[in-house]
Amino acid sequence: MKTVFTTGEAAKICKVSQQTIIRCFDNGQLKGFRVPGSKFRRIPREALYRFMKDNGIPTDALESGKRKVLLVDDEVDIVEMIGKSLEEDGRFEVKIAANGFDAGMMVKDYRPDLIILDVMLPDINGKEVCHRVRADNTLEDVRIICISGMVEEDKIQELKLAGADDFIHKPFDVDVLIERMCLQLDMEPATPA
Repeated sequence: MKTVFTTGEAAKICKVSQQTIIRCFDNGQLKGFRVPGSKFRRIPREALYRFMKDNGIPTDALESGKRKVLLVDDEVDIVEMIGKSLEEDGRFEVKIAANGFDAGMMVKDYRPDLIILDVMLPDINGKEVCHRVRADNTLEDVRIICISGMVEEDKIQELKLAGADDFIHKPFDVDVLIERMCLQLDMEPATPA
């Protein structure tokens, strides 16, 4: 478990900008230390935990150390395959929504780091879900990876314009998905055991 964080890591955990963390560090709200001989700031786990508590920031991301993923898909096989793989990976906590309406409700409460979004949902299309997430500026750090069997390049472009960060064609290898998730979340890719 990580015991010391960079300002960038602290910002991701707190879901605020790195500038906010630096400002709080510099004005003494957030305790930490500077790396000798450099301008780099480091924040010990206990100091970050205290800062999060004092400011009403949920500490679950710090406590579990896991990244929160919302998986939105109505295909049971896909959900089971991805859910099982992410659980085995051990770095992710996963919640599942079978349609766009549930996803919209869950994204506000769960505040995921990343959404894996099937484009063809029973009630609303993925592009609309992207629009809604991007319209809420409290969710600006949420990464969105769309998955679909559709292959038209213009549709993929539309999704990216709507706010998707990445797109993966179905069928896909779950290891490729996890690799792309790590890329979006600035995580180290999994090392083969």
